[in-house]
Amino acid sequence: VQLQASGGGLVQAGGSLRLSCAASGRTFSGYAIGWFRQAPGKEREFVAAIRWSNGGTYHLDSVKGRFTISRDIAKNTVYLQMNSLKPEDTAVYYCAATTSTYYYTSQKYDYWGQGTQVTVSS
Repeated sequence: VQLQASGGGLVQAGGSLRLSCAASGRTFSGYAIGWFRQAPGKEREFVAAIRWSNGGTYHLDSVKGRFTISRDIAKNTVYLQMNSLKPEDTAVYYCAATTSTYYYTSQKYDYWGQGTQVTVSS
């Protein structure tokens, strides 16, 4: 599976962005798709995940109510809608695919996209 992440950019605090993760080579069937982020000097952090089979979602507590992960089956694409962005959300955001149920653990993901930069100014 090849993953292509897009949609990052520069936004003011309180603004919104929508990240996209598109698959090529095969569909997401059988996978869960996760979003992770990594800020400078920090470890990669789980943000959200979605099970492709039934749409079940999981979100980091600190983004609940602000970020929403979703999928478009017809487009074979996963989205991360980010609202009420804060400067501490600034990071490179990565999408990844796993067949594991350990959605929160980056080591369990087999395929990674290239990352997209999100910068939130105060």
